[in-house]
Amino acid sequence: MLFNSYIFIFGFLPVTLLGFFWLARRSHAYAAAWLALASLFFYGYWNPAYIGLLLGSIVCNYAFGLWMAKAQLRAQSQLGSGGRKKHILVFAIAANLSLLAYYKYANFFVSNVDA
Repeated sequence: MLFNSYIFIFGFLPVTLLGFFWLARRSHAYAAAWLALASLFFYGYWNPAYIGLLLGSIVCNYAFGLWMAKAQLRAQSQLGSGGRKKHILVFAIAANLSLLAYYKYANFFVSNVDA
């Protein structure tokens, strides 16, 4: 689904916005969950096989965040500098960029090697 397609403009966008504002009256958590589910649907509409990849990335990023919070608490209790948190952040960013680079450029490199 493209942003300028009729199905997005007249179907997906109005349903998503109406659902968000209706749920936001009741609970901001429900509205946020609605947007997350709508985002997964939008992402999976093109190729549902990649929803697992996106969910795996989300879980890994959440785990990195928990790891960073744990490192922050450990650094505060030991009066450390908190340098470990920065290393975790760099590792998490590198992992995300490598995943992006693989899925974006792997076919490009394979086609150039085959040529």
